[in-house]
Amino acid sequence: MIETRCKAILFDMDGTLVDSTQIVERAWGNWAARHNLSLPHILAFSHGRPTLSTLEHFRPGKDHSSDLEELARFEETETAGILAVPGATEILRVMQTQNHPWALVTSAWRKLAETRVLAAGLPLPTVIVPIDEIQNGKPDPEGFLAAAAQLGVAPEDCVVFEDTRPGIDAGLRAGMQVIALLTTCPPEQLNHKPMIRDFRDIRIQPDGDFLTIQLRSSSAENINDGH
Repeated sequence: MIETRCKAILFDMDGTLVDSTQIVERAWGNWAARHNLSLPHILAFSHGRPTLSTLEHFRPGKDHSSDLEELARFEETETAGILAVPGATEILRVMQTQNHPWALVTSAWRKLAETRVLAAGLPLPTVIVPIDEIQNGKPDPEGFLAAAAQLGVAPEDCVVFEDTRPGIDAGLRAGMQVIALLTTCPPEQLNHKPMIRDFRDIRIQPDGDFLTIQLRSSSAENINDGH
């Protein structure tokens, strides 16, 4: 086992705690068809990024208000097929029962984040930093730094769990340790160590004010290596 210690854990949502792949792909599929765009290209770019960033990337300079409203309406009302990522329920149970600080930092807006977390049968944290309450989304570190500040924990004492490269970059730029999950992107796209399959590959042990995170050696290498 490989170990690291922290005082707080910051989780991304989609692909990290919540598997909403079916809904996300249907939502972007509808948008891609409406504008005659490539769905694979959209999905490859959109993971981990705010919705508006994706809209602007593929249709720069356009008025995106109607598309934003339609995507929001679809994603907020569609919950069938939403699941917790394997092992997430057990990890959050440890965080809650031991009363250790944790937060959700997501590129979703607050209503969508709360809808999906609850649909997956997971608890809502006290601190949620959604995209609609900050100025700059991932890969900017603003969301993670805001979460650490609200928890009262120094950035260097936080561990981030992320499943996309923009999210990993945001955590590293915030000065935090980052553990990548292979739930959304291939290893070469994440380009980060350590990488784990999902939360079944870790164990969390309370240690006073700290948490010890143990990662299986087969999937965890060089916890502080950002490459």
